[in-house]
Amino acid sequence: MEYLLFTYPSCEKCAAFKAKLKELPLGGREVDLAQKEGKARLREFLNYIRRDEKGAIVLPIFIVLNEGRVERALSSVEELESWWKSRV
Repeated sequence: MEYLLFTYPSCEKCAAFKAKLKELPLGGREVDLAQKEGKARLREFLNYIRRDEKGAIVLPIFIVLNEGRVERALSSVEELESWWKSRV
């Protein structure tokens, strides 16, 4: 199992999510949405991305991959904690 964490610089919710992730034994990587490559990679997961009432992407975007397939898409520390507890 691995993950991709899509974040944007100076995003407080992204920073909180990253801090929580450091507490968990998961292997993965962060993808910076301020970079062209990050935006391109995000397109692979458009079906899993939440949007707010105005259509903006809800950050952070945490994609859990299991054997290359999307298992979950999470966007908050609370969702991360709940998902992690359900696995333990």
